[in-house]
Amino acid sequence: MKESVAHFTEVWTRKWMGAHPVRSLGIVLHLLLRTLFAIFWLAAGINKVNKGWLTEPVILNNMFLDRLTEMPPDAFASLFLQHFAIPLYPLVAWVITVGELYSAVGLLFGLTTRPAAGVSLFILSGLAIGCYYDASLIPFFLLNFMFLAWPSGLWLGFDRRLAQRYPHSRWFR
Repeated sequence: MKESVAHFTEVWTRKWMGAHPVRSLGIVLHLLLRTLFAIFWLAAGINKVNKGWLTEPVILNNMFLDRLTEMPPDAFASLFLQHFAIPLYPLVAWVITVGELYSAVGLLFGLTTRPAAGVSLFILSGLAIGCYYDASLIPFFLLNFMFLAWPSGLWLGFDRRLAQRYPHSRWFR
């Protein structure tokens, strides 16, 4: 593991970037998308904190109840809301809000980048199942799969330093 982490250190040298211009451009684009996605989650999480999701989760319950009236009663999303999201709305509000903030920090700073992308994927999946799905979620899912596939925290982030210090930890790969 130490050798592979050391390999990621040389990505930012002029020699390496000159020898691999297309890969360098891809890495920079990936890091830009990671940063923009992190800012999106940060704004979403802050918005939920400001709207009182942590202190007054009944807001989310009311949103779920409104959504439930808009869908067929036998739809999977309806069952999901009736048997999971609505009964557990205080927990769901906390998981969504804290998960969005964790994903934002993790992706922004390259700190536990892949677990942060996993939490982001979990939140998006819940939104899609809860019948908030539309075609605009597809790019978000694709971005999450990209963040899970490539070790961008090792390219730029705290994951590189922590992976050197804790080479057997899955959190920083």
